[in-house]
Amino acid sequence: MVATAALDGSELTWLETSTLPTLQAPAEMLTELTGELAAQVKEAGSPALDGIGIVCGSPLDEPGGLVLAPPNLPAWQAVDVVTPFADRFGVRPRLMNDANAGALAEWAWGSGRGAGTCVFLTLGTGLGAGLIINGRLHRGARGLAGEIGHWRLAGDGPLGYGKAGSFEGFCAGSGIGRWAQTIAVSALEQGRPSAMAAGLDAIGEITAEAAGRAADGGDGPALELWTQVGRKLGAGLALLIDVLNPDAIVLGGIYPRQRHRLEAPMREVLAREALPEALAACRIEPAALGERIGEWSGLAVAMAGERPEQLPELRPVTAK
Repeated sequence: MVATAALDGSELTWLETSTLPTLQAPAEMLTELTGELAAQVKEAGSPALDGIGIVCGSPLDEPGGLVLAPPNLPAWQAVDVVTPFADRFGVRPRLMNDANAGALAEWAWGSGRGAGTCVFLTLGTGLGAGLIINGRLHRGARGLAGEIGHWRLAGDGPLGYGKAGSFEGFCAGSGIGRWAQTIAVSALEQGRPSAMAAGLDAIGEITAEAAGRAADGGDGPALELWTQVGRKLGAGLALLIDVLNPDAIVLGGIYPRQRHRLEAPMREVLAREALPEALAACRIEPAALGERIGEWSGLAVAMAGERPEQLPELRPVTAK
């Protein structure tokens, strides 16, 4: 995705947003991205750019501007994504992982506004957390703070983050898809086929999205899956609440789309597992920036880097 915006005082105008197909060859993808940005800048009258934000899944070497082969980009081995933009536009971009960038955006302009300590969970293909602690982005000693998808919530379970039974395996899109496949196989073996798959030959095609559609149709195994996902989400959030005592937790990705199925079992487990005083002090909300979180995250990185206190109020906001 490539997006451009113009800021006039407190008024933000989104100029253009384009979604590009992901190319596994880094050089080709970077050529496409820089070319698209150049086209958008030309369409806007060729103004000088004040900043560029690049958002990508971890692992990254953010100071070095390198992408280090995240799970969805295995061919991107220590790829410099900053220099091609700097060379073409004369502005050195800031690079940040998607969870931290999302935390900045939701803290400044979304559901995390007003919180001193705010946690943002991506809940997309993978699961990571961005941490705003006492109004500052917390990255940790090696930039790895917030990798809660690696937490093991059970001795066994769907694989996520390279670990069976991990928080990511239970609550991120890729893991939910694997969990749905297991449940669909069990349903077939018990003689009650699920709408997620009519037969064993279709099991490998089940995704989290397909499980959502099956639940929309009232499919029993799919509905039970989402109840279990909600319970695991509650278990993971209870740990976060007990450790960080945040004012707010903002849930992105899958949660806003499946909130009607996830919230009740999530709250049930939270009430049982989290410290009551800490839970009472924490509001848990869906991300407010919705499907445009990518654009807002890139804007936050371009404007402030790791200094969330430098992000201004943007009112009113207009969109093309």
